[in-house]
Amino acid sequence: MGGRTAPSAAATAARIGAAAHGGPAETARYGEAVLLAVPAAAPQVARELAADLAGRTVLDRTVPTRPSSNGGPVLCTAGGSDSAALRVAAAAPHSHVARAFGICHESIWTLPQPAFEGAPLAVPFCRDAPAAEALTRELITSMGCTPLPCGGLERAALLEAAAVFAVGVWWSGSEVRHAFPAPALAPGAVDD
Repeated sequence: MGGRTAPSAAATAARIGAAAHGGPAETARYGEAVLLAVPAAAPQVARELAADLAGRTVLDRTVPTRPSSNGGPVLCTAGGSDSAALRVAAAAPHSHVARAFGICHESIWTLPQPAFEGAPLAVPFCRDAPAAEALTRELITSMGCTPLPCGGLERAALLEAAAVFAVGVWWSGSEVRHAFPAPALAPGAVDD
């Protein structure tokens, strides 16, 4: 577990049962994958740690948002072909990057095996290399969730926009699932 300060890293490591803790560079050198969960500074952090991240899979879960003048969050990237994940990949070119774990609220990740209405949580992800896909699938599955591959990293902007949309709906006090009901629940649906 890494953090901006040694005491915060130690406290979080103790709370979640992490094997070790340290500063960002020590953490980036530990293990096969690094979860990058920082605000808009993710590309800058990846650039600073590029040498330490080389050869590892970087799981970017950054939600690039800023408040809007009309209420709710908006993307602080350009969208389309621009995303925080692509910026992280450019900043740490010798690592592999996967965009994952950014759509759900952080409270979902504290559940031992997230499942809803009898089905394991599907975790959408995209990646820049087969090695990143394999490791991301393995991590998602180990959490009791279902991997939902969404293509290459050029599609990361879509996942980031979906996260910002979901956050905005929750902030308004509504339920995202009401906007996306299961097709089987539609009137006249035939289960095939």
